[in-house]
Amino acid sequence: MSRFFAYDPNQAYLLPPNVKDVLGGEHLCFRLQAMVERFDLSQFEQAYGAEGRLAYPPSMMLKVWLYAFCLGVNSTRRLERRIQEDLAFRYLAGGLRPDHKTLSEFLRRHRRAINDVFTQVVQMARRAGMGKLGHVAIDSTRVGANASRWKVVDLERARQQWAQDRRLVRGFQQKASAQDPEEDGGVSLSPEQQHALAEQTVPALPRKGRQQVSLTDPESRFLRTGAGWQLGYTADVAVSDDHLIVATRVTQNATDNGSLVPMVEEVERQCGARPEKVTGDSGFFSGRALQAMRQQGVDLYVPDNNLKHEMQTGERARGIGKHRRIRDPEHRRMRAKLRTRTGRKIYQRRQAVVEPVFGILKEQRGMRKFRRRGLAAVSTEWMLAAIAYNLTRIAHLASRN
Repeated sequence: MSRFFAYDPNQAYLLPPNVKDVLGGEHLCFRLQAMVERFDLSQFEQAYGAEGRLAYPPSMMLKVWLYAFCLGVNSTRRLERRIQEDLAFRYLAGGLRPDHKTLSEFLRRHRRAINDVFTQVVQMARRAGMGKLGHVAIDSTRVGANASRWKVVDLERARQQWAQDRRLVRGFQQKASAQDPEEDGGVSLSPEQQHALAEQTVPALPRKGRQQVSLTDPESRFLRTGAGWQLGYTADVAVSDDHLIVATRVTQNATDNGSLVPMVEEVERQCGARPEKVTGDSGFFSGRALQAMRQQGVDLYVPDNNLKHEMQTGERARGIGKHRRIRDPEHRRMRAKLRTRTGRKIYQRRQAVVEPVFGILKEQRGMRKFRRRGLAAVSTEWMLAAIAYNLTRIAHLASRN
């Protein structure tokens, strides 16, 4: 008798008839399958006409994409390969094999519907008792763009380059029309290339900072990070005290001082309720934010830069400006509140709430750099990462109960 297990790669059933026999009934793919089945995906389905070739089911495509972001797989080619080789992906795909182009087109086609899925997930979590708005921490992070540092030019040169591209498109279209009056496309450019070049415009750049544009991703911006200047985008998140992302967005903003009010409004839109307490880093401080939050009845905890220095070093902060006096009563009230033991304790809780979320998204799931280009595309990519994070958070807490 052999002392080894029976081994035959050519056996009839190389994989078990029941996937749960191998992965176990508590595997994340089964929990994700059950949660997505509860979503309203009518907005996805309405994007497909009654005629034409068969399309992949939107529920299947959404499941494999969300599971991919749970594992940090955000490349279409890598995902295509995992669907063929990985048992959990094969289960979620139901034996179907979408290629990388189909997977990419799904994200481009359903950007608005994916945003709606984020809202559904937040509402699902709140019905389960998560996402309480007693304390919401708001923060931002810089995420690198898929843009080459060697394809950066001055703004004036970018204008000349894109003007030449538009003339090229018009020339191809005129040549095609002369050959066949019924044709409106170019001779050697695909319709997608024609549209991209025809719509190419010089982006609006901030008045201050580097007046340079990336030719590979014109909508990215030079942002200051801990490692220096980097082409990228700014991702804002609002996180509840139980580590659920209740609002998020991606912008081109180089600073955060205008983001606090829009993010609080986004929390209210997603959750249907206004947060009671809001904390933010000193980068979100502005007089407008202090006034707006007081009018809306939100208890705000955001220090100015000088007060943040005082909280870190113990050296008492002075006023701002020539006379070193703070004239804004809201600003004075904020300083007085954050100098109390209770106020400082609430503010210090902010870091423990939001930083672990960034740690998971950027360190564990690879969201340090976007794969896609353009503000709309990277917003969808970040939104999928936020949805996947929330689903794993819901699944984790459900497994503990």
